[in-house]
Amino acid sequence: MNEPAMSHRLGAELLGTFWLVLGGVGTAVLAAEGVGTLGISFAFGLTVLTGAYAFGYVSGGHFNPAVTVGLATAGRFAWEDAPGYIVAQVVGATLAGAVILAIAEGNGDFVKGSFGSNGYGDRSPGGYSLLAVFITEIVLTAFFLYVIFGATAKRAAAGFAGLSIGLALTLIHLISIPVDNTSVNPARSLGVAWFAGADALQQVWVFILAPVIGAAIAGFTHVLIVGEDT
Repeated sequence: MNEPAMSHRLGAELLGTFWLVLGGVGTAVLAAEGVGTLGISFAFGLTVLTGAYAFGYVSGGHFNPAVTVGLATAGRFAWEDAPGYIVAQVVGATLAGAVILAIAEGNGDFVKGSFGSNGYGDRSPGGYSLLAVFITEIVLTAFFLYVIFGATAKRAAAGFAGLSIGLALTLIHLISIPVDNTSVNPARSLGVAWFAGADALQQVWVFILAPVIGAAIAGFTHVLIVGEDT
């Protein structure tokens, strides 16, 4: 079976990342009072689960620059394809952020607040420090990649990767929404930071750098820990 054209792969990444941000951040911005932290966590997990089955067969279902970097570091994805994937992911996330804002502003009582953006210090929901946030993002992104590597391995049970990856992202949000509103995804962070104001943009570097570090750590260490996927 021929591999899909790069234009189709990039389109799938754009749509999948758009869906992730629309579903996850959209729930946080538009429905948080009704569903709470548990509901927001499941919203992010469900977007990855459904997006993986809807678009994963075309592009691999990364929807996240950190996932792209982690897979490339592990030798499971071509480095030369990474820049295109990352651009498509950021564009998809940004379009979703714009749509969420347009919908939210249709409510006369809407107050932008953090607009679902990530932050540390006085922008952290629980007042967590920069160091605490940095550690959180590195560790949780690394484990997100470990789950992805395991769930998509040749020896893994076929057909269940999307479910396990989606549930892993749900768990990650349950842990870290109180810490920094959860990133583990630079595109998700950038996609709403553009619209959240200068303070969000000043802190967004953390949510670009830390997830990439975590993903790279997982990419370098996974085979050393669990062995080759043969």
